[in-house]
Amino acid sequence: MTTMMDVARRAGVSVATVSHVLNETRPVRPDTRAAVLGAIEELGYTHNTLARSLVTSRTRSIGLAVSAISNPYFTEILQGVEAGALEAGYSLLIADPHDDPHHERKVVQLLHERRVDGMIVAPSAEPAEMVDYLTRREVPTVFLDRLVGDPYDQVCAESTGPVRQLVEHLADLGHTRIGLVAGLPGLSTTTERVQGYREGLRARGLPFAPELLAGGNSEAEGAQDATRHLLAAPEPPTALITANNAMTIGALRALGALGLQVPRDIALACFDDFSWADLFTPRLTAIAQPSKDIGAAAVRLLLERLQEPDRPARTVRLPCTFAHRTSCGCAEPAPATPPAAQERNRTP
Repeated sequence: MTTMMDVARRAGVSVATVSHVLNETRPVRPDTRAAVLGAIEELGYTHNTLARSLVTSRTRSIGLAVSAISNPYFTEILQGVEAGALEAGYSLLIADPHDDPHHERKVVQLLHERRVDGMIVAPSAEPAEMVDYLTRREVPTVFLDRLVGDPYDQVCAESTGPVRQLVEHLADLGHTRIGLVAGLPGLSTTTERVQGYREGLRARGLPFAPELLAGGNSEAEGAQDATRHLLAAPEPPTALITANNAMTIGALRALGALGLQVPRDIALACFDDFSWADLFTPRLTAIAQPSKDIGAAAVRLLLERLQEPDRPARTVRLPCTFAHRTSCGCAEPAPATPPAAQERNRTP
């Protein structure tokens, strides 16, 4: 087995220098560092991570607590976190809190007991117990997707403005009865998206009608029930906005069961895009969140916190993209004409 001594001999440095390169415990000149890394690669040396963690009190691992990992949105966030962690030389320990405040607290404790260097957590609607645990133990943590307030590092997408944009777009198409299937109460994303809904109505001079707002609890089944409830109203909505991708699926199921076609019978727009949204018939008009970028930004924030434990907390908000398709009732855009065809069609 190749040892650290073998690496030191090949690189022409001391064992201590090799240790400093591997453990990042002291600055090393770039040429010396390159020589050590070259020797490691040439000899196939594998560093003993466990031994290093006993010396440095660091395991170079990150705990990730995210509910509904099967959700495409969180799957893409996970990909962003994993890529950022791997690039920085960290491994991931992943757990699903199931959006349950009590289970969330247990999951965070289990990850902490595994001696992760820090955590990235998508908090539940009632995160107080979990946040208290992390705060008391001074665990470096970044909150993801949902905000818990100051003074914590947090990263999420914009929510209010994009939902306002959906409302304004539907209103501009002539809709005056626009319904919203909202998420789980208590989540910052739910609060912000309802706020965006109300701002959009106000911007287009439409009154807020409580009967057009229904809670779908951020899940497909809840959205199915909420959609049925909205459409049973004496004056049902002519357009519908769903506040996440799981609820979009639930709404579509309800509409299908009622024999309604989108957008012929009701227009539909949704918050959260997903990879097959443009494969639906009609193609779904949606707000696309920068999921992978959110995950990568969370890793960067956490690494900055590990390097500078006393720096001020930061909240990072990332912009979304409006994916304009046809479920809102707009016509399918004409395909772009290739440049060669444009040239042929020109009149001499």
